[in-house]
Amino acid sequence: MPSHNAPGNAVMWFRRDLRLGDNPALLEACSADGVLPLFVLDPALWDPAGAPRRAYLAASLHALDTSLHRHHASLSVLHGDPVEMVVRAARTVGAGQVHIAADYGPYGHRRDAAVEEALGEHGIDLVRTGSPYAVAPGRVFNGSGQPYKVYTPFSKAWMEHGWRAPVDPPAGAHWLSLDETVAIPVVEVPDGLELPDAGEASARARWEAYLTDGLDDHDTGRDRPDQDRTSRMSVHLKWGEIHPRTMLADLASRRSRAAATYRKELAWREFYADVLFHHPQSAREYLRPEFAAMTYDEPGAALDAWREGRTGYPIVDAGMRQLRATGWMHNRVRMIVASFLVKDLHLEWQHGARHFMGWLVDGDLASNQHGWQWTAGCGTDAAPYFRVFNPTSQGRKFDPQGTYVRRWVPELADVQDPHEPGPVGDYPAPIVVHAEERLEALARWEQIR
Repeated sequence: MPSHNAPGNAVMWFRRDLRLGDNPALLEACSADGVLPLFVLDPALWDPAGAPRRAYLAASLHALDTSLHRHHASLSVLHGDPVEMVVRAARTVGAGQVHIAADYGPYGHRRDAAVEEALGEHGIDLVRTGSPYAVAPGRVFNGSGQPYKVYTPFSKAWMEHGWRAPVDPPAGAHWLSLDETVAIPVVEVPDGLELPDAGEASARARWEAYLTDGLDDHDTGRDRPDQDRTSRMSVHLKWGEIHPRTMLADLASRRSRAAATYRKELAWREFYADVLFHHPQSAREYLRPEFAAMTYDEPGAALDAWREGRTGYPIVDAGMRQLRATGWMHNRVRMIVASFLVKDLHLEWQHGARHFMGWLVDGDLASNQHGWQWTAGCGTDAAPYFRVFNPTSQGRKFDPQGTYVRRWVPELADVQDPHEPGPVGDYPAPIVVHAEERLEALARWEQIR
């Protein structure tokens, strides 16, 4: 067992950076005499997380622990309030510094400030190095010194700002461990739920396979749920099993339109993180507050039908069932089901955002909440409110053979037209008439214009 009281020890507090490679905070921590790899199961985040996200996080922690074993180290896990647990761990190993990647989310920002204050009372520094983003929130501003409100000018400034090259994993660190820890949880996956492989090695393998076999089709295939050509990297980015600048470095060597499109999608993720950082209230409230005054319906049976994938609109039901079966949904379908909830069922976006955060393994607060607000017309770059997705025509356009619908709505597997099936066995009739609800949505919008 390494000496706990060696001078100049440090703690590496992992959060959304569950990897050893291209991890600047870890590299900084490993310059100390000894370093403790620490993860804190924070009840404020763990308890409200849905079963898919808990199961994936547990698997990712096991993968990180396995990676550390190869370096003759292990991940020390504590359960409780990070303010108490991080201080306890740092004092136990005689650490003068706790290293983290900065967290720019509303809760994470407050938590880190509280941990920093508590550490300071014991003469221990909280050292922030890097972040989960290529360009940290709050780094780029417009010509007036204000944060960007629109994606396109943000993305140009983001590109001009640039980012550092990836860094190597640590070598030759002297690892420490805690005697009293909790076991990394083993979370049973809910029946029928298929989760992707977790961990840094899985993230790299999936990314390299996509660069070889999928990227060239990204431009044409990314909107087609029936072809399933998306990279599925969102969950690995969510937990920091790969850093976006690692991906950006790989994309830089490919001067194709598809690579440029993919880079723009990484920029969207960073734009939403920047918006949430500057407007933390937008995690729960309307970014454009005038939309709070619109008339909305009370959630009830219609919300239940939407959640369970039995609205009678096949592309909507397919997406909601894919979510429950895999903890993931194709991005085009996310927009379709969100539009249906807000503009066909006249329910507030927060109901849908909350359901997504409960089920999505890649549930990222900034991307999820602002993706929902975009579709609801109350966010950044908002789709004009009068642009109401027709679920039937969207299904025909992006799932022309009905392959996606047939897969996730087996009641419709054998019908001639799965996008407008008519009465079929146990499959429900449409719970609303889209054309009528579209007019109703526009009438409610006119009242607040």
